[in-house]
Amino acid sequence: MYVKTLTAIALCAASAIASAQTMNKAEYDAAKDRIEMNFKNDKKACDAMKDNAKDVCQVEAKSKEKVEKAELENKYKATPGNARKVEEVKANTTYDIAKEKCEDQAGDAAKVCKADAKAAHERAIKAAKGTA
Repeated sequence: MYVKTLTAIALCAASAIASAQTMNKAEYDAAKDRIEMNFKNDKKACDAMKDNAKDVCQVEAKSKEKVEKAELENKYKATPGNARKVEEVKANTTYDIAKEKCEDQAGDAAKVCKADAKAAHERAIKAAKGTA
């Protein structure tokens, strides 16, 4: 399951890199403000939740913000380094979400879930760095 998610993220990253266009400072600032506002709204939506569902929601909100900021930076200053950073941020945030979701499981199932998430993360990082 997590491998499919990471594959989808890698494909999205590739399309984002291909369509990256530069923007001016005002557009960048406005987009950054929108991302921050969306994060606050997403995080506030988590307040009604309980237990691990709330934790997952918060990690997803923070992860979404991190990915959007990395994509924005790449769009503002399109460089191979920024494009690679987008892929790495996506891999890291997917891993963070997967680990948090694994906490819903117990015993061996949780261990296997975390091991699978870690293996998928390592593959995604290698792919992002071009060493896969």
